[in-house]
Amino acid sequence: MKKIKSLLLSTVVFAAAIGMVSCTKTKKTTTDGIEYTYIKEGKDSPKNGEFVLYNLIVTTENDSTFISTYDQNAPQYFMYNDSLESSVGIEEILLGLKKGDSIVFQAPSVKIFGEFNTPPFIKDSSDVKVRIGVIDVLDEDGTKAYFTALQDAQVKKQAELSVKQLEEDVKIIEEYISKNNLNASRTESGLFYVIEEEGSGDQIETGQVASVNYSGYLIDGTVFDTSVKEKAQEAGVYNEQRDQFDGYAPLDVEVGMGRVIPGWDEGLGLLKKGSKAKLIIPSTLAYGERGSGAVIKPNSVLVFDVEVTDVK
Repeated sequence: MKKIKSLLLSTVVFAAAIGMVSCTKTKKTTTDGIEYTYIKEGKDSPKNGEFVLYNLIVTTENDSTFISTYDQNAPQYFMYNDSLESSVGIEEILLGLKKGDSIVFQAPSVKIFGEFNTPPFIKDSSDVKVRIGVIDVLDEDGTKAYFTALQDAQVKKQAELSVKQLEEDVKIIEEYISKNNLNASRTESGLFYVIEEEGSGDQIETGQVASVNYSGYLIDGTVFDTSVKEKAQEAGVYNEQRDQFDGYAPLDVEVGMGRVIPGWDEGLGLLKKGSKAKLIIPSTLAYGERGSGAVIKPNSVLVFDVEVTDVK
């Protein structure tokens, strides 16, 4: 007999909240004393080899959510096998799930997460509240199709959000350009750039290594990084340890290979050896909704002064 591993602690991703309804509900109790209630009880049990896809929400006693697969936008799942053996109540509940089930229960956190996996902000003796809702029971092909469709929907949604964000970024950039009397050009992707010194030779090609001196700052002028020691000292971002390791020197970038943010890859490809330019990069070509560190907040427009000192 195979022993089932903890299914609750698998990848925490996507769920729909299960609403409470006022009607007579079936109640059951696991062998270790967890009483669970069926808000809705399904009929079709999974067969060997089928996958149970389910939603999961876990809250504290005070209804503060700390696990929600809905927020992560992908479901949990496991392959059903009637030879799997449960040793704790949560596993017993999961193995008993049927298509259409919606279940709620409350139990001490140690019974849900185990002795060594309870989140540090919850005491072992404290109760947690759990809601589980089965999305579907599918065979392998159906499960693959489900996740493919889910991923496609996420990509489409992200693309739509990016279009909207770019529109907002462009307005900010155009105001910046007007305020600073810049003669900037724009690429199709939304990158704005100003060639301050043309440089010589051919434009940098994909795969070539450009050595670049740079200063990066937010749209309000806040400097967050620079390869120029004097600029770092002037802006109050000088790092002595970086200086000791020759960190204030041109940065070598393999252009067009995804080693840097997209705005840099595209912008450097417009330059030549000796070029000096200002790259005004929308957040969609920078760090997007993730941001970077404490200074670069989500959806930040970035400005870089760059100088290509060499091309190899």
